[in-house]
Amino acid sequence: MITDILKNETDVWSKLKNNAKPIVLYGMGDGADKVLCAFKKYGINADAVIASDDFVRGQSFHGFTVKKLSDIEREFKDFTVVLCFASQLPDVMDNIFKISKLHETVVPSVPVFGNVLFDNSFITLYNNEINQAYDILEDKKSKDVYKHILKFYYTGKIDLLPPVTTDKDEAFLKILQLGSNESYVDLGAYNGDTIDEFLYYTNGYYKHITALEPNSKNFNKLKAHCSEMKKTSLWQLGAYNKNTELAFNNKAGRNSAISDSGIITKVARVDTVLCGMEATYIKADVEGADYETIEGMKNTLRTFKPKLNFSAYHRFEDLFRLALLIKDINPAYRIYLRHHPYIPAWDTNLYCI
Repeated sequence: MITDILKNETDVWSKLKNNAKPIVLYGMGDGADKVLCAFKKYGINADAVIASDDFVRGQSFHGFTVKKLSDIEREFKDFTVVLCFASQLPDVMDNIFKISKLHETVVPSVPVFGNVLFDNSFITLYNNEINQAYDILEDKKSKDVYKHILKFYYTGKIDLLPPVTTDKDEAFLKILQLGSNESYVDLGAYNGDTIDEFLYYTNGYYKHITALEPNSKNFNKLKAHCSEMKKTSLWQLGAYNKNTELAFNNKAGRNSAISDSGIITKVARVDTVLCGMEATYIKADVEGADYETIEGMKNTLRTFKPKLNFSAYHRFEDLFRLALLIKDINPAYRIYLRHHPYIPAWDTNLYCI
């Protein structure tokens, strides 16, 4: 079983709890809030908080004065850095790896959505599904990515990511291989940036584009972006497993997501939106509603077997449950897993053909 690779590893929470060195949090945003919440659960204490030099202005975070790394280096002889934010910016990632060469650095994974943590209880609960999903992956690279991401979630070891990181060209050119006659469905279209990505890989040619975006401000940007484009259908909707209305947090950017409270927004099944219309390629970045979105497109997956590009990192369960659901709906799918440049293991995606 693939979960056996974790038996001789120490989980990141136990490592930090038993750590004799000072624990220094790097970051002071939502990620740090979630890490501190997990610290409380596991009985771990933080000793200091740092931020990148340009962001340090003497501010306070959870009772800590935010300091520069150089301040902490003078204060402590040796310490463990706990990364608490995410980035795909090359210079930021380079700096993180530079710090990790100088000081022990761990990245405790906290979910983008929900509060379920990847620990021994999680592995025990989902052991069968974790192993089943590994077995249905199509190629060795996918299996390597899966193993490294599992270990990364469990141990927080930052050096597990670079060996399995590939750029998107490899996924688009070798797996998806988009053509000039695609009927593209963009779920979570934001401001049109992933439509641009699609057009880049099809040299600007396509049969039809259907785009869904639930956030009103983003949707207005999407409409403006696509105003000169033909053969497009734009919907101010979220993708889900039923046609209803749900509250969205209405956060700016691409982080608008289903929430306990917020702006009431219409959501719909992809099968309903398409109403039998062909889809040959579907990309989804639906901020934690990935599983429900797939449930809402069962007829499309069975009838047309479109190529799929799905985020698999919003919830830890997504790493295995999305692949299993897709394979259950249409067993003919070949399922690949890739991780693109990002710290922590965000932008880990399923590509299905």
